[in-house]
Amino acid sequence: MRDPLSMVTDAFTSFLFGKVETTRLPVRTSTGQAQAVYLPTAAPGLGDSGVIIGREVYSGKGYIYDPFQLYGQQLPAPHWLVLGESGNGKSALEKTYVLRQLRFKDRQVVVLDAQGEDGVGEWNLIAQELGITPIRLDPTAALDMGIRLNPLDPAITTTGQLALLRTIIEVAMGHGLDERSGFALKVAHAYVNETIVERQPVLTDIVEQLRHPEPSSAEAMNVAIDDVRAWGLDVALVIDRLVDGDLRGMFDGPTTVGIDLDAPLIVFDLSHIDRNSIAMPILMAIVGVWLEHTWIRPDRKKRIFLVEEAWHIINSPFVAQLFQRLLKFGRRLGLSFVAVVHHLSDVVDGAAAKEAAAILKMASTRTIYAQKADEARATGLVLGLPRWAVEIIPSLTPGIAVWDVNGNVQVVKHLVTETERPLVFTDRAMTESSSDTISDDDALRAAELEAEERAAAFVEQQMGDRLKDSSESTVA
Repeated sequence: MRDPLSMVTDAFTSFLFGKVETTRLPVRTSTGQAQAVYLPTAAPGLGDSGVIIGREVYSGKGYIYDPFQLYGQQLPAPHWLVLGESGNGKSALEKTYVLRQLRFKDRQVVVLDAQGEDGVGEWNLIAQELGITPIRLDPTAALDMGIRLNPLDPAITTTGQLALLRTIIEVAMGHGLDERSGFALKVAHAYVNETIVERQPVLTDIVEQLRHPEPSSAEAMNVAIDDVRAWGLDVALVIDRLVDGDLRGMFDGPTTVGIDLDAPLIVFDLSHIDRNSIAMPILMAIVGVWLEHTWIRPDRKKRIFLVEEAWHIINSPFVAQLFQRLLKFGRRLGLSFVAVVHHLSDVVDGAAAKEAAAILKMASTRTIYAQKADEARATGLVLGLPRWAVEIIPSLTPGIAVWDVNGNVQVVKHLVTETERPLVFTDRAMTESSSDTISDDDALRAAELEAEERAAAFVEQQMGDRLKDSSESTVA
């Protein structure tokens, strides 16, 4: 029951201005037709805690991502896969991501830098800016007292040393060690560790022991000493390559003093290593095990292990198995593994397809930059991306990528600050001049406008298709 004053007020208002309320008849419609009434809305973000990446293209909202903040809530694992063809912004994203992560006191990053220009790795400027000296692994420089990493460093457990030796040999041979060769290696390693105590054991000691095994090792298995020597011959030849072959100097001596594993950023410069040779997976294996046993510690630090050109890892079954084990540290010791790959086909069609599938499954975050249509379809099939995301990947402009964070799929524009720009776009600084190129701001704005126009056209097309389907079904 309305009060008398309200009734009088309504009557007076109606007398002066006419009836102010209208009654609308209900309309019967389908959800397919009614959806056009509502404007498209962007998917929810990932929260406001972590590292700023840029902005979501469709809504303009800021996009923030941090695997350590999201773990346990929106992410089952903190590992990240970055895909895309060269020149679309993968390296710029990773560099700014690392710089921004390092602003947190409890972060530490290791980068395997396999690319470079002007004789140094592409992370060299960032390392200099932070006062860090990259660990430059170079066979030529190693001969002149360059950087060395010793696979038999006492900082690595004896079990880890033996596992590392086996992995090196299996990578070089292209197949697993048989029981006899494995036995010869095991007894040689055990003897070297037991007898050499006044200095760091080195690979030369292992080679010498394989060539001249101790009689006691043969007696323990009730075999002839010549048999043990024959079992270890192939193993000795492979290790000798690290001592006197194309990889000599980097691993055949004590670990270089002064490598600071407590620095916030550790850069392994691999730019002087032939990326297509067997040297690269061997090097990856050595660095991986060395880090596993000397860098990763239960000290509550959040660690990021970033690998450029990561297909060198995943394409080798033995190295992929090693890194698969390393990834399992993510949950227990706070390690986020970041793999940067040009094409997914480099991985899933390689020699280590089974191991690659396991590593991809561990990556709950996937960032995909522009790819050709065929590659985009293959990528979408393997990663389970929605159809709309697969369709726009070929049209993405540099700096814009599809982000899939455990099923939360968005299109994100990566933004670079003026302070970061000279550290990130190092190749442009060396190959272009301001006189023959447009400004960075103009190029950035043009890319953004083009992306927004394409996104709007795509959304309009999708809505039109849905309305058409709905109207056809209603007529039917």
